[in-house]
Amino acid sequence: MDSIIQYFESIPSLHRTLFLMGGIIFFWILEGVLPIIHMQYRKVKHAGVNLFFTVTTLLINLAFAFLIVKTSDWVVAQEVGLFQWIADWPLSIKIILGLMVMDFVGAYLIHFIEHKVYWMWKFHVIHHSDENVDTTTALRHHPGESVFRAVFTTLAVLIAGAPIWLVMLYQSISALLSQFNHANLKLPPAIDKLMSHVIVTPAMHRIHHHNEQPLTDTNYGNIFSLWDRLLKTFAFVEPDKVVFGLDVFKRRSGHIGDLLEVPFDKENYHRD
Repeated sequence: MDSIIQYFESIPSLHRTLFLMGGIIFFWILEGVLPIIHMQYRKVKHAGVNLFFTVTTLLINLAFAFLIVKTSDWVVAQEVGLFQWIADWPLSIKIILGLMVMDFVGAYLIHFIEHKVYWMWKFHVIHHSDENVDTTTALRHHPGESVFRAVFTTLAVLIAGAPIWLVMLYQSISALLSQFNHANLKLPPAIDKLMSHVIVTPAMHRIHHHNEQPLTDTNYGNIFSLWDRLLKTFAFVEPDKVVFGLDVFKRRSGHIGDLLEVPFDKENYHRD
């Protein structure tokens, strides 16, 4: 456990990049071999659009990195937040609880809010506009939404009282799980169902990308499936029955410029 802490306490930027790109490449290849459904689309071109948004997300995260690090340093120094308040508990339990708090605030909560607050939804809609959801869709976030998520990640660090190594561990797991649960990857149904009681699986999350409400407003989780089950936002339909995209999305162009303009175009979509 000490070696894990030491590694994530000073994880090189190159290693973090390898986590991100290695996961994408791994699941991109795997979903080509074991797809839930066979989609007819230009996979490389589709990935190119989504990889553009990866770059914008990385830039936003880089801009917030200083604030997140300083927040982490402050909570440790001032002994603020859950992780600091349960200092005498076994380390393994502290890690799990810390990850759960960060996942709830930094992923589930902001995701839920984006679906309920209209002006935030206008940025999040880019993620849902993808009509060919695969592992690269995990990267498809408008720069405005990346700001929302960076702010809530900072808030998660504050509430969790997370030391920097726990922040880095969380972000690595979060990125990997997002790539996994967006992948067009068919797991044996019994295994997927069993796993979905703990973590968010491809069959579970693809329902969130259904093109119609109310299914669009379910299964918000990223790492832990617990939050959807506890807060009654869990839903399930057969994975091969899901139709991707949005019934509220009017513009069909997949051009990057058009997608960046979506939040500012009142004629582009509506939200009931």
